[in-house]
Amino acid sequence: MPLIHVNAGPMGPMVHDGPGDLDSVLSGLPVGDGPVIVMVHGFKYAPNHPTECPHRHIFSLAPERTCFKVRSWPAGLGFGAGAPDEGLGIGFGWQARGHIWGAYAEAAEAGRQLAQVIEMCRAIAPERPIHAVAHSLGARVVLSALRHLQAGALSRVILLAGAEFGQRAAEALDTPAGRCAEVINITSRENDFYDFLLECLIAPPKRGDRSLGLALPSGANVLNLQMDHSGTLAALERAGFAIAPATARICHWSPYTRPGVFGLYNSLLRRGPDLPLGALRAALPCVSEPRWSRLLTLPEIRLPLPMGRKPSF
Repeated sequence: MPLIHVNAGPMGPMVHDGPGDLDSVLSGLPVGDGPVIVMVHGFKYAPNHPTECPHRHIFSLAPERTCFKVRSWPAGLGFGAGAPDEGLGIGFGWQARGHIWGAYAEAAEAGRQLAQVIEMCRAIAPERPIHAVAHSLGARVVLSALRHLQAGALSRVILLAGAEFGQRAAEALDTPAGRCAEVINITSRENDFYDFLLECLIAPPKRGDRSLGLALPSGANVLNLQMDHSGTLAALERAGFAIAPATARICHWSPYTRPGVFGLYNSLLRRGPDLPLGALRAALPCVSEPRWSRLLTLPEIRLPLPMGRKPSF
């Protein structure tokens, strides 16, 4: 099935740069096999922006812009090869430019419209699972959508360096849709600076609340996965997922730019029964590293050996 591009609009969700209303476009698609995978971008993207339109970049099979933080999400998630079980990919765009306070507020409204898109898909193909992948403030969009959805509307959700508070995430997960969804929270100490900025700039729902990098509540349907933890990478490699180690001390985009990560995400969404969260949780380290541990780690210094000395092994 194809890849389509959708935006949150002033009157509700709409097709991006295409004719026809969204319901008619979705109804006209062949049913086929495979899941529906919704992709949601984060801060600073906006549909039709001359340089930061997500549909021409991370939501495109062939991104127009060359940049370290631009990777094709649809290609990484298994779309574009023409396989009969590809399913349907939906790039969901929303107005995330301007200042952080406006984008944070806009994300909640975008979540309401995302829920409408998901319910349209459920009405057309109720037997097919619907998953979501979201980066940064896109995590707030997806979590906000859970408040407007029925139980079972979303099957699996992958949050990449999510920009939201733990309390609001807990409230979203304590809804009919949230209790039924499986959530994989991808964190990294590379993102500590951005997590800290969110906590400084946005008023938390309760005193002392932290961002999802530290505070997503645990539960049977939640898996917190620190992607720059050496033990995590070793466990994933034993499971067949070779992911490159982190190379930066500060990076907001590594959860989707790191080589190998999309192989994991693709399998989590397309091979769900073969990769139950309980088994993954048991195989991964049970603790995460503290905030700033990556930024404050001293570089390794190798002193030269004295003249005439040879190393012994």
